[in-house]
Order: sequence, then C-alpha cells, then structure tokens
Amino acid sequence: MKTFTIGFTKKNAQTFFGFIKDAGVKTLVDVRLNNVSQLAGFAKRDDLKFFLKELCDAEYEHLPDLAPTKDILNAYKKGDMPWQQYEDKYIDLMVQRNIERSVPVSLIDHGCLLCSEHEPHQCHRRLVVEYLNKCWDTNLEIKHLY
Repeated sequence: MKTFTIGFTKKNAQTFFGFIKDAGVKTLVDVRLNNVSQLAGFAKRDDLKFFLKELCDAEYEHLPDLAPTKDILNAYKKGDMPWQQYEDKYIDLMVQRNIERSVPVSLIDHGCLLCSEHEPHQCHRRLVVEYLNKCWDTNLEIKHLY
C-alpha cells in the first residue's frame, strides 16, 4: 500500500497539482485545522475540490480529527512549545481520538495527506502516516512530495 504527504507552501499551483497527478493520488486528505484561510491561496477547500477533480481526477476529503488542537498548534507556532513536546502531545491526541479506528484505510491507500508545511520533518502529516502505519501494521510505503 502506498501513501503520500504534501504541504502547499513554497509551491505554485502548477507544481502542487503536478505532484498530485504524477503520484497517482486518488484522494487528497486535508489534515489542516483551518481549510478556508485566505492565506491558503489555491489550497482553500472549495478551490482544492475543483482543481483536484478537473486536473488530477482526484477526490478531496477533510478530516479535522487528524489536525492538532488550536492550543497545541498555537503553542508550537508561538515558540512556547519545542517540536519534541508538540510531537508527544500530538501523538497522545491521536491515541485519545483512536484515529486508527476512524480513518478508512481506503482513504490512505494512494491517498495524500495535506497540510501547509513545506517539508514533512516537523509536520503533523508525517506523524499521522507513521502512527497509522504502526497501528495498522500495513507496511505503508510513504512518500513525501516536495
């Protein structure tokens, strides 16, 4: 089973949708807390739905249960919480939410998790796919598109 992750920042629409199409993504799974921000440009919910279908023949799904809480996210963004603490709190949150039971495997198989961070190293989308891979014991092949 193969899955992908992508962040929309530092990419123009041509690059972003090119990555999605070239990877053969079936469903873009939006794991952002806020998917309608004016700062998101082409990556706002309604625009994504349209462009994904028209350009990539892919679906769009928003799963806010895979996003961190505002408290966790804001503390990290403001620099009040180091990455390791953010990671620990976010993993605890996924455990509490039992995401491995609520996320359909079909969404992750040839799916692509979306958030804003350019690279996956310090991003919750990486933590989600690693956590699901461990819980499902599926040996996911994970590719980060950037």
